[in-house]
Amino acid sequence: MKEIKSDVVIIGAGPAGAIAGALLAKKGWQVSIIEREEFPRFSIGESLLAQCIEYLEKADMLEAVKSAGFQYKNGAAFEWDGARTSFDFREKFSPGHGTTFQVQRAKFDKILADEAQRQGVKVYYRHSVVSVDIAENNAKLIAENDGENLAFQARFVLDASGFGRVLPRLLDLDRPSEFPVRESVFTHVEDNIDDSHFDRDKILITVHPSERDIWYWLIPFADGRASIGVVGEKEKISTWGQDPEQILKGAIASAPELAKTLRNAKFDTEIQRIRGYSSDVTKLAGPGFALLGNAGEFLDPVFSSGVTIAMKSSELAVECLHRQLSGEAVDWDEEFVEPLKHGVEVFKTYVKAWYDGRFQDVIFYQTDQKEIKGMISSILAGYAWDKKNPFVAAAERRLNTLVEICSAK
Repeated sequence: MKEIKSDVVIIGAGPAGAIAGALLAKKGWQVSIIEREEFPRFSIGESLLAQCIEYLEKADMLEAVKSAGFQYKNGAAFEWDGARTSFDFREKFSPGHGTTFQVQRAKFDKILADEAQRQGVKVYYRHSVVSVDIAENNAKLIAENDGENLAFQARFVLDASGFGRVLPRLLDLDRPSEFPVRESVFTHVEDNIDDSHFDRDKILITVHPSERDIWYWLIPFADGRASIGVVGEKEKISTWGQDPEQILKGAIASAPELAKTLRNAKFDTEIQRIRGYSSDVTKLAGPGFALLGNAGEFLDPVFSSGVTIAMKSSELAVECLHRQLSGEAVDWDEEFVEPLKHGVEVFKTYVKAWYDGRFQDVIFYQTDQKEIKGMISSILAGYAWDKKNPFVAAAERRLNTLVEICSAK
């Protein structure tokens, strides 16, 4: 069996894997990425947050992304039963980028993987990891391709396999998510939007008129197309039908303002569904491995936090791993897990409050207090690690105080 040796093996060539690979290569380490599919390939998670731009910059990938012609994005718009509001990321509290992109992930992910390769990372497409033997400073993985096995040997493994969740599955690390089982039904359309209220520079999140825990995303792309999806618990969205087309079209029809926006849309792509996507693990790192992005914990798609968390986990892991490979002692819990989970817990606070209605009340509350709106805008822009923001440093307490203010008027 042929053997590939490198300093680090990464499972998955998506954003987390590609950025981690590039950052490690820049520091002089040999990196191999094992990717199950051939790129380009379809994926959701298409509306990037502004925080993502920092990580693309650090990985020397931003210029390639900018030159690809993706849809510019400067914020998020919300609509519920005729009420409209929006948040401009350029008016946020936290320092950093205030604009980003809405991307077709097939193209975006391939650009990142190609950039990682350009920087010296070896990517092995169409290879599926079938076994792992991981110990401190010594890991061996077997990957299968068209009936043939290839052995990878490295000093450390980063799992960036996303919903494939390779190491959680093989090392029995999975545990139930705190969130109820929800599903999303989605597709791409030729949108033909002529609604004067619609801003292509923002993602539109629509709340169902009567079922506030059902919501829709509408993500415009630069080529006149858009991603449209509905999210809810199975029992509720199944009232529109059993097959994905019935569900999605029935759901859109039940939200009059969204139906008006999409009245000229051409549904020309297969409608898909994902069920039970929220996930969690017993640990994010152990001797010889760490989990990045969705391979660890995935919350919910409502605030498009998945890619941001993935990229942040790559940045944190690379800093720890570089020092460890250089001979330093690293406390992965203190230096990787705890910092990463701080931001994840912030997002989790607002995701929970979205579904119980508290955060929706805040979002649709009309206020002239620009500073507070800027602090909320920072979170929606992905700056969930900025502890100078009171709504990050004490997320639950500050949010509840704001809910009380909104409810009193």
